[in-house]
Amino acid sequence: MAEHDPNEAAKKALAESREASDKTRAEAQEKLSKGKPTPTQEENDLAALGAHVADKEDDGSGPDPHVTRQVEAKKPGGGGYQTRAARPHGSSPTS
Repeated sequence: MAEHDPNEAAKKALAESREASDKTRAEAQEKLSKGKPTPTQEENDLAALGAHVADKEDDGSGPDPHVTRQVEAKKPGGGGYQTRAARPHGSSPTS
């Protein structure tokens, strides 16, 4: 029977977690290195002079992978049950 060492399992999990964090950090750094600041300095200067900048330049970073759009509104969750009606104090349910 193989003996299960919790320390080895913890070390393995920590190594996997660090590897995933390093990969995510490297991808984020890569995106930042090829992107531009948004808004750009030109857009800021125009806005400071009172111009309305409707068409903004793309910063080159691409879509955010963590943002999900909800295309359709959620349906009201009625639950399929009926709630009790409120009655004035002192009235009986049979009256």
